[in-house]
Amino acid sequence: MLSLFPRQLLLLLLLPLLTYCSYLPSFPYKIDIQQGNVVTEEMVAKLKPGMTRSQVRFTLGTPLVEDVFHRDRWDYIYRIAPEGRVKKEQKLAVFFQNDRLIRIQGDFPQPPAFDTASSTFFAPEESTFKLPSEESNTETGAPAEQPGIDFLKENQENFYRNY
Repeated sequence: MLSLFPRQLLLLLLLPLLTYCSYLPSFPYKIDIQQGNVVTEEMVAKLKPGMTRSQVRFTLGTPLVEDVFHRDRWDYIYRIAPEGRVKKEQKLAVFFQNDRLIRIQGDFPQPPAFDTASSTFFAPEESTFKLPSEESNTETGAPAEQPGIDFLKENQENFYRNY
């Protein structure tokens, strides 16, 4: 009978210790991961239509994404993942036309300045450049002569003689 008592006592003492293990932090330790640009509502509220790229960069910081194929769009993305689990993700895209801010889009409330501004306020500039085929001779009204543009064909013999 005495041998049974120490086993029960040992079991009663170990039981609270085993339940305490569920309160310990997970193993292995996972760090909190923050990625991207921290953008706040106060920063977004400072944006106004017509701001230059440098003014937007000063206000929001360097964009996380400057796409080569969409030069008039900058993306600001912020993400925090405590212990490896994504908890918060914020996105903001700013759009430019003629190097001026025209609109914003994302997870932030639209600033009042953008509610009243029209995106057509910044109309694209008309190009004054004309192709040679568009130009005409002012005296006769005939299309202007186009200079020879294929250098290799015109000078093929001289080109191959030198090499």
